[in-house]
Amino acid sequence: MNRTNTHILYVEDDEFLAFVTRDNLERHGFVVRHFTSGNPALDCFRTESFDICLLDVMLPGMDGFSLAERIRQLNQHIPILFLTARALKEDKLSGFATGADDYITKPFSIEELLLRIEVFLKRSMIVRNDPADRSRAIGRYRFDQHSRNLDGPGGQRKLTRREADLLRFLADHANQRLRREDILRAVWDTDDYFSGRSLDVFISRMRRYLADDPAIQLENIHGQGFCLHLPPQLGD
Repeated sequence: MNRTNTHILYVEDDEFLAFVTRDNLERHGFVVRHFTSGNPALDCFRTESFDICLLDVMLPGMDGFSLAERIRQLNQHIPILFLTARALKEDKLSGFATGADDYITKPFSIEELLLRIEVFLKRSMIVRNDPADRSRAIGRYRFDQHSRNLDGPGGQRKLTRREADLLRFLADHANQRLRREDILRAVWDTDDYFSGRSLDVFISRMRRYLADDPAIQLENIHGQGFCLHLPPQLGD
């Protein structure tokens, strides 16, 4: 993986923490654009290309949640990771509701941060290098894992990377009972409490996205997990 081609938008108003984090990321080969507040970061995002966003929540002016929402309006699929001292579950759920893909609580180790970043980059590379897996039928929908486009009766929707990873995993195991912990380990790389709550949010989104095909059912198996029921495809 060529990290010199990986551009990170990093927004953090703690200058000491930002210096240490940016220095470590650059030492590992990443290209980092750092800002201490949301508005100039958003202006930069509009004009430059990034592969991942690292956002603090408590920022002067525009907070991290608002910044994430604005970024999502411009780009539906770029990974957004919150790095914050706010550990309350309500804050974490608010972050996921804005479209965040992951959440790291301060203080964090640079090793943990690097691992989270690498996970997203590896998934992106696997998709780009697997042309056979570009497009698939999901009921009356057509899902392109490479572009993250979901085309269906209601039009086209661009999924976030986490949404695309979840839909791909569910479709790979269609009509099978999937345990919550198996989904979490495959898509979130962890099965902790907050990831579990995030999964519930994303499952609700999937139901909404697939609602125009009444033959598709995303079942909640109480106390166990989920099952994506799909109708047989033509030729099966």
